[in-house]
Amino acid sequence: MSHGAGLVRTTCSSGGAFGPRAGAGQRGTSTSEGMLDPVYPRTHGALLKVAQMVTLLIAFICVRSSPWINQSAYRYFEVVTICNLIMILAFYLVHLFRLYRVLTCISWPLSELLHYLIGTLLLLVASIVAASKSYSQSELVAAAIFGFIATFLCLASVWLSYKISCVTQSTDAAV
Repeated sequence: MSHGAGLVRTTCSSGGAFGPRAGAGQRGTSTSEGMLDPVYPRTHGALLKVAQMVTLLIAFICVRSSPWINQSAYRYFEVVTICNLIMILAFYLVHLFRLYRVLTCISWPLSELLHYLIGTLLLLVASIVAASKSYSQSELVAAAIFGFIATFLCLASVWLSYKISCVTQSTDAAV
């Protein structure tokens, strides 16, 4: 009797409420046509990712455009915001170009959930540190505010990713 590790394939994506096949029945096209997903940019998950990227970019620019008082606190804020921005962009491109179909060895919903959990926690800490060390400089206060807005948007993505990856898989297993 073999109890080896099995491969779990997921068909759900946090890109939208209906997974990667959302909109496949529209206009009579099949899901295998083209590499670019024309429906994905209009989904809630995609719009949430774009909002996160914009707020993180604004927070990064605010910190870069200000004269710093505490170097280490704002270096940490810069690193966290730009790393989150790059990872969110990577997940956006994975869904936009349907790379989850090619790279089936990765559980994309689970990896996105883990990214958002860790990234949200780091962003919250960075925003609190940036707010406490802003010394009433308008650029640094704005960066901290946009950091908190991005944290809230990432929390919404954590909820969406959890709903897609955990709740959907548990209902699939029950059927």
